[in-house]
Amino acid sequence: MPTTYKEIHLANRPEGTPTNEDFAFIEKEFPSLADGELLLKTLYLSVDPYMRGRMRDVKSYVEPFKLNEAIAGGVLAEVVDSKAEGFKQGDIVTGRLNWAEYNVANAKTVQKVDPASAPITTRLGILGMTGLTAYFGLLDIGKPQEGETVVVSGAAGAVGSVVGQIAKLKGARVVGIAGSQDKINYLINELGFDAAVNYKDNNFKEDFKKAIPDGVDVYFDNVGGFVSDTVIFEINRNARIIVCGTISSYNNPEADTGPRIQWKFITTSSMMKGFTIGDYAQDFKTGAQDLAKWLQEGKLKYEETITEGFERTPEAFLDLFEGNNLGKQLVKVAEPEFASLS
Repeated sequence: MPTTYKEIHLANRPEGTPTNEDFAFIEKEFPSLADGELLLKTLYLSVDPYMRGRMRDVKSYVEPFKLNEAIAGGVLAEVVDSKAEGFKQGDIVTGRLNWAEYNVANAKTVQKVDPASAPITTRLGILGMTGLTAYFGLLDIGKPQEGETVVVSGAAGAVGSVVGQIAKLKGARVVGIAGSQDKINYLINELGFDAAVNYKDNNFKEDFKKAIPDGVDVYFDNVGGFVSDTVIFEINRNARIIVCGTISSYNNPEADTGPRIQWKFITTSSMMKGFTIGDYAQDFKTGAQDLAKWLQEGKLKYEETITEGFERTPEAFLDLFEGNNLGKQLVKVAEPEFASLS
């Protein structure tokens, strides 16, 4: 057992695209455990686009990360020591914890994970916050109906790929927007999307119009920017726009601008609504049960892009903004010491 471990702090508030200099690896000594606490060894940690917003010192739906303190996010960990009833060495847990090789946490802040029910990494992806984000955003706001056309931007990402598959389960025609030919092929050939378009192609607008001969009834927006400008001008009457993310602008130091779209919503009697997953906290159990059932029945598929090594966490985070991930982006930090995952 080591006597020290490392955690990652926010060293600077990035202007524009973050760099490695905005992160600092800090060596920490292990604290002693108090009653009700767990010593947790990080196995996997999640890097997510929303974290970029928390690096700004601005008012938002969640507090910004503090300078010179640990960045926190979704983590899968193994219990290596416990002073909490109901938890033992070798248990696998998940929770919102620091980007660190080890964490000390109150047992009430984490949840046990059953390695026998599904691969443990799914709890950071399709059976975790990303899957729930897709589920509630699409079904509560989008309300796709059989035969409608659902468009998803960022369609090969962790959220978008689940959105498209759920829309197919509901009988919709699904069109994905992604940034490479490999991703286009994946959406159509592996996930069963009806069509997919590469927004980086010079003919993107023309190709997109061809892919939506009946217009757009539901748009799940993960990216914002010119992609969303293009989609919104093609919406049908009573369309529903779900605003989940605007990754295209996260690293833009200037205010994001675009065309005036209000008239389009008036003339089509359409709706645009933003949300965060916390809006649905009281219903997480229902969403998780449905997602798990569909996954076990083979109705949902998922991909993971796993970067090996705690020291490569900033690299994995920055890859999100280059579109280098397929599906959920994770960092593998360590193998379990006591748990058997087979």
